[in-house]
Amino acid sequence: MDLGLDLCGLRLEHPILNGSGTFDAIAARRAFGDELDARLPFSLYVSKTITPEPRAGNPAPRLYETPAGMVNSIGLPNKGLAGFLDDDLPRLAALPVPLCVSVMAPSRDGFGVLVERVAGRVEVAALELNVSCPNVHSGLIVGERPAETLALLGSLRPLTDKPLIVKLTPNCADPAAVARAAEEGGADAVSLINTLRATALEPRTLAPWLGAGSGGLSGPAIRSLALDQVRRVAAEVSIPVVGMGGIESGADALAMLSVGASAVAVGTASFRDPLAAERVRSELAAALDLRGLSGLPVAGLVSTSS
Repeated sequence: MDLGLDLCGLRLEHPILNGSGTFDAIAARRAFGDELDARLPFSLYVSKTITPEPRAGNPAPRLYETPAGMVNSIGLPNKGLAGFLDDDLPRLAALPVPLCVSVMAPSRDGFGVLVERVAGRVEVAALELNVSCPNVHSGLIVGERPAETLALLGSLRPLTDKPLIVKLTPNCADPAAVARAAEEGGADAVSLINTLRATALEPRTLAPWLGAGSGGLSGPAIRSLALDQVRRVAAEVSIPVVGMGGIESGADALAMLSVGASAVAVGTASFRDPLAAERVRSELAAALDLRGLSGLPVAGLVSTSS
């Protein structure tokens, strides 16, 4: 079965991506060596989010397992722009799939520096804009207000012709309105959902478990909400939608595609099984075959199989 597709002008072998920060390809290379090239389960690799300056991340503990997922407060630890370009980019560029670099900054100017420097590298095929951060000029969360998202895209779109994928937050009143603003500003695609704000308590003392006090919930617990938000966003925009949130099986992936996603991202499942996405892809092909389909359902994507 041909699961190939074109996403934002990028030729992908199948619709299974990784959620940013949920699969460390550099660590996987150290552990598995060249076998990683043969078994990398994603058709597009999305890097951890990088910021202009290095970040240590939040204090430990950073993870809390729930009955149907996990709460994390990792806090975007990264080497900063210079460290990423010097140390990480050469290693990620060796992966056998296109590279999408996730970026986040506390201001439009900071985003601009990231986009110009990262997009200027031939190794980078696309950029993901993580807009769940405060705008220092207004104090607002960029991804919570359509006007802020539109203004950000208006400043970034002229800087590169490479695809810009805007990662939306579910923690706002109307994600579809933010998605429309992203499209109006020139985004090539949107991705959703990110984690939901959540708190975990230490069972004995009832004090906050996470070092940062709270974090973001992901995993199967948020799947139904993710399906609803992807459905609503896909109905409002004409650009591709990358759906994520609790994808654990091929049936989950097919459900996400059926509500309008062009591709899906596996995140939390990879913490338990680094090859979870490989199984999801295989199960997706089997689910399509069971329904008498010879390829992907068309949902805002250009499919190579008819």
